Amino acid sequence: MRVSDDFMQAVVNDETYKTRKVTDGEVCESLRAREVLELAARCAHTCGDPGIQFDTTINEWHTCPNSGRINASNPCSEYMHLDNSACNLASINLLKFLGHDGAFAVEDFLHVVDVLITAQDILIDNSRYPTSKIEKCARDYRQVGLGYANLGALLMSLGLPYDSPEGRQWASAVSALMTGQAYLTSAQLAMSLEPFRGHKRNRVPMLKVVDKHILALEERELSAVPAHLLDLAKQVWTEAIAKGAKSGFRNSQVSVIAPTGTIAFMMDCDTTGIEPDLALVKYKKLAGGGMLKIVNGSVPRGLKTLGYSHDEIERICAYIDQHDNIEGAPHLKQEHLAVFDCAFKPRGGQRSIHYSGHLNMMAAVQPFVSGAISKTVNIPNETAAEEIFNIYVQAWRQGLKAVALYRDGSKRTQPLTTSERTQDKSQFLPKRRRLPDERQAVTHKFSVSGLEGYLTVGLYEDGTPGEIFLLVAKEGSTLSGIMDAFATAVSIALQHGVPLATLVRKFTYMRFEPSGFTTNKEIPLAQSIVDYVFRWLAVRFLSAAERIELGVRVAADQNSNGNSELEYAPQQLDLSGLAATFLNQADAPPCIRCGSSLMVRQAGCYYCLNCGSQGGCG
Repeated sequence: MRVSDDFMQAVVNDETYKTRKVTDGEVCESLRAREVLELAARCAHTCGDPGIQFDTTINEWHTCPNSGRINASNPCSEYMHLDNSACNLASINLLKFLGHDGAFAVEDFLHVVDVLITAQDILIDNSRYPTSKIEKCARDYRQVGLGYANLGALLMSLGLPYDSPEGRQWASAVSALMTGQAYLTSAQLAMSLEPFRGHKRNRVPMLKVVDKHILALEERELSAVPAHLLDLAKQVWTEAIAKGAKSGFRNSQVSVIAPTGTIAFMMDCDTTGIEPDLALVKYKKLAGGGMLKIVNGSVPRGLKTLGYSHDEIERICAYIDQHDNIEGAPHLKQEHLAVFDCAFKPRGGQRSIHYSGHLNMMAAVQPFVSGAISKTVNIPNETAAEEIFNIYVQAWRQGLKAVALYRDGSKRTQPLTTSERTQDKSQFLPKRRRLPDERQAVTHKFSVSGLEGYLTVGLYEDGTPGEIFLLVAKEGSTLSGIMDAFATAVSIALQHGVPLATLVRKFTYMRFEPSGFTTNKEIPLAQSIVDYVFRWLAVRFLSAAERIELGVRVAADQNSNGNSELEYAPQQLDLSGLAATFLNQADAPPCIRCGSSLMVRQAGCYYCLNCGSQGGCG
């Protein structure tokens, strides 16, 4: 869902706004803005969608507005640029730059950014694109998206709560350092090669956006960040704007914060993208079934930073492994609990990061990213729709380009959970509907290939069948016993709610002996006794439309287009010749393919009239 500042201001002021036709821009209708956003909040409360994109903010930070406005994003919402464009992404594992002494390796980080931006730029000319328009735009504007993962684990290892001023200052500084170096590398590439082709027409607005990045860095309170890191961040931005103003930039944008998702597991990350950890212990559902237990490996490091001894750390970690929760762990100080707060409440726990903590972190990082941030604002299951409405408004006021949220448990399945225990599955057992002691019944006499039988159907008060009895052959014979058992099973199915149409679908046109002609004018030919019984039940108790849908056609249907009722006039068939033909071949063997006895002699072999098998000769 994409909204403008005018719409959001109308929401705040409880005013109406006008929708316009896409084709000619004419006003379509007027709606109360607040009601529309409230409806979106209720939908998100139910299923997590829609997310919101703030169109005005997005285009205010657009580096190439003279080439076209930004109308949309990729599905994850971190890449926002021109239509028919592409962006190759890369992410850095931030925790790899944190030394055992707690120092962040700034120079190493800058070097990695320099190498990756160069590599990403090379990939642009060595990639294949789905359409010629996308290929042209990608090579004309050379968008790249460098980002990072494991921010949550970095802050935990530093002993800083995710939802804290100190944690947000670190996130701001690292993001500024990354994007600043990325623009510096891009400017250096432009000096050696050339700027992106669309740079000349967008030189002024692009420098304006870069200036906005630098201004945000100057205005931020970053006292919790090491001075060396902050000084280098300001230095790379100063060099980037100077070289970019002189030679231009090789890339129209350089950074985004992607979700990283499963890639984060490949990089051995405890947390994805800009996210905090969902829980200290998680269970990931595997595509092939089963669960994978994932324990946050940054907890011991964070405890060590906070000053806990080796023995205390082992006891705390053992408690987490046993209880899937750090609350109540031995030796842990109350003031340190916030360091290990996660997106969701753990099993048996009470703590989680408030939604404002997610929004504040995004607001701390957004001014230092070229594109946008793919992040989920995780909220507890008990969160009301009104709070989701407030999240949308707060995200807009904090200058975010987009926001998406997820209420725990609002979808039927989710990839990560905080507990191995699954909820007890509700078992919906069918309830038997018994027939009254005295009930109406219909008895039908039939004959299939000369074998006579009787079908009795017991009826409920509404006239629907509730039981059947089948009497065929002599009492005590094998066929009689099988048919009696079959009728009992069908009766149980009917009384436990199995629709007659389902049984008809399953049992009609089953072929086995005895099969052949019948004395019923509506069903002149049956492929078995079971086939006959269920076709008769369909004729007697199902509508013509249901029969046609099930493929059960009777003789009367052959003379009707389905829209009129015609009186059936059966043809008189002379069966004497057919009977003689098959009597002459009564010694034919059963078909080795389908088991049918409809075998006729053909040359030196037997030919099956049912499936066409040549009896092993052809």
